[in-house]
Amino acid sequence: MKHETTPVYTKRGGMMCEGLRGWGKIIIVAIIFFTGFVSRQSNVLAEIDVQKDVYLFLHGRTDLHEKAVNALVSYGFSKEKITLAAPEKVGNVGDYMAMLWKPPEPDHIKLQQITKVEKTEPEKIKGLWKGVIREDRDSIPLDLQKR
Repeated sequence: MKHETTPVYTKRGGMMCEGLRGWGKIIIVAIIFFTGFVSRQSNVLAEIDVQKDVYLFLHGRTDLHEKAVNALVSYGFSKEKITLAAPEKVGNVGDYMAMLWKPPEPDHIKLQQITKVEKTEPEKIKGLWKGVIREDRDSIPLDLQKR
């Protein structure tokens, strides 16, 4: 006895296997999502120039200084390029600000790139950094096990 199967036809007249119809859509969506995710990740990494200077803001958490520097070095920045931020000296356009975030109990570093430096009168806490315009670039976990 010969077992015959009948093909499934779509509204357009094309043949489609019943079992693959649902899974095919799921696989296509997964591929599109994964491709977009990988593309975004590589774009973020391509935008970060680890040869630039990094100004580290501890927000009073001097106990996390070494941990923050180690996280930045692990990310790819040179230890020599990491400077503790001071209110009287700001970075240049293209340099980075690395801030322990979110005070008072930071769990990651917010990496921002300086896009513009405006002349300003120093402010009490921010100093000359008051005139620095920046854009978020990435987030770096302080706990290196989470990477």
